[in-house]
Amino acid sequence: MASTLGELCSTLKRYGMNPTLRGDAERCIARVATLEDAQPGDISFLSNPKYEKLLQTTRASAVVLKPDVAAPPHLDLIQVADPYAAITALIVTLHGYRQHPRVPPHPTCTHIDPTARIGPNATIHPGVCIAEEVVIGRDAVIYPGCYIGPRCRIGDNVLLYPNVVLYDDTVLGNRVTIHANTVIGEDGLGYAPIGGRWMKIPQIGYVEIQDDVEIGSACTIDRATLGKTVIGRGSKFSNLIAIGHGTRIGEHCLLVAQVGIAGSVNVGNRVTMAGQAGVVGHIRIGDGATLGAKAGVTHNVPDGETVLGQPAIPIREMRRQVVYIQRLPELNETVKRLEKEVAALRQELGKPSSAG
Repeated sequence: MASTLGELCSTLKRYGMNPTLRGDAERCIARVATLEDAQPGDISFLSNPKYEKLLQTTRASAVVLKPDVAAPPHLDLIQVADPYAAITALIVTLHGYRQHPRVPPHPTCTHIDPTARIGPNATIHPGVCIAEEVVIGRDAVIYPGCYIGPRCRIGDNVLLYPNVVLYDDTVLGNRVTIHANTVIGEDGLGYAPIGGRWMKIPQIGYVEIQDDVEIGSACTIDRATLGKTVIGRGSKFSNLIAIGHGTRIGEHCLLVAQVGIAGSVNVGNRVTMAGQAGVVGHIRIGDGATLGAKAGVTHNVPDGETVLGQPAIPIREMRRQVVYIQRLPELNETVKRLEKEVAALRQELGKPSSAG
């Protein structure tokens, strides 16, 4: 529900914050968006200094930020000590939480809402639930137990194996395959500390999976808090993979089982991640990079780099470390022998040994 900037400041005061408005208190704000995606009538926020340069190019009408951050004069500002907590409260105010409509028992074992549009030659198995305003392309195959939430868009020749769940507004391109028990578009881990408790941030974004992607079984892909989580064209996932909210996976990437990627990661094209690799949030993995098995990635990875280890380091450095570790027993014996020789020499010279 749209509000003026003055009304939004009043809302923040009710949450115990002390905002300062610099700009037009009567300016109408309709929604919250990222600095990159915002349009006139949107409000955005800046809490991470690494995105400060986007203040120069954003089209947002207003931005929530700290009082000591310099911003272009054309932007209306809400200055507050904790922008992350403030924008959480504003998302709740402007967007609310998703409602969960109650669907009465259906006379058949498959429920297709009357507003849904099903393409030619689509196969919908028993036990499927298709919600309102869903669009499904031609030649899709949807196996039993699948749930397709409101306003999902599904392309041609899509294959959904049993018990796949697509939360509301999920977008699937053409020729996408999703294996059993995978969930697309669930809420990300979005909570802000306000007044000594965790306040849930409404996750108002969505997930976009582009053409020719295949997702394994029991994977989870979080919807974005704002904007979208993206899986790029031609990328392939194994099983048990978790993708955090707002992360963008490039084209033709390969992710092996049990990979975990936190939120707001930017993964380039043709990236390979081996089993159990983990990536922290808000970093970039360059084009053509490779993450070895169980790599714990905590910093940006350059284009074409291969990294291993916890924390992950370039493979050439890791190989040297492995060689050193393998030689530790030999080096330990050498040190012991040298200590004995030194002690013997001291004794010959009539000096007490260091051990004495």
